Amino acid sequence: MAALLLIVVIAFCGLAIDVGRLYNRKVELSGIAKAAAIAAARELNGTADGITNARSSAKAAAERLIYGFALPVEWDDDALSFSAAPDRSGTWAPSTSSGQPDALFYAKVDTAALSEQTGTVESLFMHVLSPALASARVFESAIAGRTGVNIAPIAICAMSTSGATERSNAGASSTELVEYGFRRGVNYDLMQLNPAATSAARYLVNPVAAPGAAFAPIDRASMAPFVCSGRMWVPTVLGGAIRVSSLPQSKPLEAIFAQLNSRFDDFNGECNPNGAPPDFNVKPYVYTSPSELKWMDPKSGRASALGTIVRGRLETIADLPTAPAGTLAADYGPLWSYAKAVQYAATEPRSGYVTFLTSEWPSLYKLGPKVGAYPTSGLTPYKATAGLAYEAPRPDNREMSTELRRVLQVPLLTCPVASGTDVAASVTGVGRFFMTVRATSDSLIAEFAGAATPASLKGQVELFP
Repeated sequence: MAALLLIVVIAFCGLAIDVGRLYNRKVELSGIAKAAAIAAARELNGTADGITNARSSAKAAAERLIYGFALPVEWDDDALSFSAAPDRSGTWAPSTSSGQPDALFYAKVDTAALSEQTGTVESLFMHVLSPALASARVFESAIAGRTGVNIAPIAICAMSTSGATERSNAGASSTELVEYGFRRGVNYDLMQLNPAATSAARYLVNPVAAPGAAFAPIDRASMAPFVCSGRMWVPTVLGGAIRVSSLPQSKPLEAIFAQLNSRFDDFNGECNPNGAPPDFNVKPYVYTSPSELKWMDPKSGRASALGTIVRGRLETIADLPTAPAGTLAADYGPLWSYAKAVQYAATEPRSGYVTFLTSEWPSLYKLGPKVGAYPTSGLTPYKATAGLAYEAPRPDNREMSTELRRVLQVPLLTCPVASGTDVAASVTGVGRFFMTVRATSDSLIAEFAGAATPASLKGQVELFP
C-alpha cells in the first residue's frame, strides 16, 4: 500500500510543480502585457507621432522585463494594437497600420503574438503520462488607456481658427507668432472675448462627455472637482463635438472662481491641497502698486489689456494691428509674467521658438509700457524663487505645491457657438493661459502662454478589464 500511495503522491507533486510553473509563466506574461500596454497608452495623443512613440515605448517596457526567471523578452509589434474604445471585443487596429490616430487612445498587448518560446512551458513530470503533455503554452493580454486629460472644463472662443499666423510689428527684428488669435505674453480677461460679436462668449465644458458621445448634462455643482484639478474625465477634446453650456453674462464664474483660486493657495471652495495643490509660486501680479511689478514701466496700470470693439468683435487693444489713438501705456496690462513673445515659425522648432528681447518692447507694443527691471537670467518673473516676484505657499502646503498649477489648458472653440445648455461645439485647439491674479465671479485674467501641444495634453492612464 505504501508503494502504491507513494506513486500517487509523486504524481500529484509532479502535477503541482508543472501547474505551478504554468501559473508562474502566466503571471510573468501578465506583467509584460500590462507594462507594455501602459507604456504605449501614455504616448497616444491623437497624432501619428503618438502612434510611433507608443510602439517604441511598448517595446522598451517589454524588453526591460524577463520571463522564465532569466530569459529576455523578444518584442514583436504585432503584439500591440490600438482602438478608440477599451472594449475587448471591439475593433482593434494593428499598431503598424493604424489609420486614424486622432481617435486611438487605448492600447492592447497580446502576448500570443510574441515568439512561441515566450509562452511555452516544458513539463517536468506530466510528459511521463502522455507525450501530448510534454509542453503547454499560455497567453496573457492587457488593455490600457486614458481616463482623463489635463484640460480645464472652461472653454472660450478661438480668436482665429489658425494655429500659427504672422504679425508684423514696425521696427521689430522679425514677425511675431500669433496662435489662434492670441499673442504670447499678453494678459486677457478670458470672460471678455468673442471673435464674432461684441458680447462675451464663454462656456463650461461637460467634463465627462467624450467628443461625439452622448452623455447626460452635468450640473454646475458637480463641476467643482474638475475645476479644482484642471482635468476632465475624457481621453481628448479634439476630433468630435464636445458638449458645452453658456455661462451667464453677469457673474459668469460665480460658482467656480473659488475653485480656480486654489492654485494661489486659497482653499475657500471645495478643493483640497492633496488633490488640487497650490502652485510653487503663488505671487499675484497685481498691476496697482510700484512694488508689485518691478519690470513694468509705468509702475501701475490695468490687470489685463484693455478691451475694444472697434472691429465689431470683443478683443483687446493688443490684438489690433496698431494701437488706437489715445491708448495709454498702462492699458496693455502686465506683460511677460510667464511667457515671452516669440518669433514666427510655421511649426515649432525642435529647440523651441526664438523669443524677442526686452529691448524690442517699443516695437511690439506701440504706445505701450516700457520694460523695467526684467530678469536678466533668461527666466520670466514667475520662475523666480525669491524676491518681489515670488511668494511661497503656506508651510503646511509647501511640500505639496506643484509647478505650473497656475497654467490652465483651455479648449478654444470654433465660434459662433449656439447659446444654451449642453450644446455641441467644435474645438479647434487648446490654449495655455497663466493666471496672473486670482479669479473673481466676473473675471478670469490670464496671460497667453502658447498653444498646447498634443504631448502636453497627456492625462491619467489606467488598465481596463
